[in-house]
Amino acid sequence: MSVPVFTHPDCLLHDPGADHPESPARLRTLLDRVRREPALVVTGASPATRETLLTVHPEAHVARLEAMSARGGGVLFLDTIMNHASWGAVLGGVGAAIAAVDHAHAGAGHAFAAVRPPGHHALAGRAMGFCLVNTAVIAARHAQRAGRERVLIIDWDVHHGNGTQALVETDATLRYVSLHQHPWYPGTGMAGERGVGNIFNVPRAPGHPAELYVADLWAAVEAAVAGWPPSLMVVSAGFDAMLGDPLGGFTLEPAHYADLTHRLRERMPDVPIVGLLEGGYAPARLAEAVVAHVRALV
Repeated sequence: MSVPVFTHPDCLLHDPGADHPESPARLRTLLDRVRREPALVVTGASPATRETLLTVHPEAHVARLEAMSARGGGVLFLDTIMNHASWGAVLGGVGAAIAAVDHAHAGAGHAFAAVRPPGHHALAGRAMGFCLVNTAVIAARHAQRAGRERVLIIDWDVHHGNGTQALVETDATLRYVSLHQHPWYPGTGMAGERGVGNIFNVPRAPGHPAELYVADLWAAVEAAVAGWPPSLMVVSAGFDAMLGDPLGGFTLEPAHYADLTHRLRERMPDVPIVGLLEGGYAPARLAEAVVAHVRALV
């Protein structure tokens, strides 16, 4: 049995500039590594439609992204930068995420979407934190339209997914679990932020043993699914919580992501899992962690 790693070539063309940590090398290195794994299959996806973005983002935001990319790019917000290919990367990345959801929903097995730019900081009408649109929430809404009524989003990126939380915190059909470094960018994600009882934040200081982070994230997952069996899981799979990542201070290793993935499968064996690439800014380390996560889906 193999696991598809969906992607789109335009995701490699989005380029926020020299020395920017969210570089095309992240995805290029990852795909090169995945192609050496016999149980993992890089699979091309069709780009999403504009209408798919509008299920989560307002017309004004989508139009701004499209127009800025058509003009050759520009700065949306501090370190959130577009070039001429960024609009294509948005459509291609969301298309890969939709293809992964469709694969999982059809009962064909778990799936992963290797996409960029990341998405979990994107608010409904604002790009920030390298993120242009919120791929995880778009994927979750697509799953719900397909009939998966309750979607659990698990975010193990080292940064809090403020955009994801803001987009789901009033909707009890979606639950959001986030382990993230605190204090750290973007400064959100306190444990007391509960939404309508559907938000489970795990803010933690840097430098602790990896086993503590794993145990605390797992406790939050258990709390989230108690009496609330999800129909599908979306993992906002950032890997900048690994030891040595330049944008984080956590201490995880690839084996910890494999362990968490195995736990999810064993705890909810009938629930399909869709992983979506978020952060991770040491390309070779990122590639190894993605492979560990996706191998554990096989």
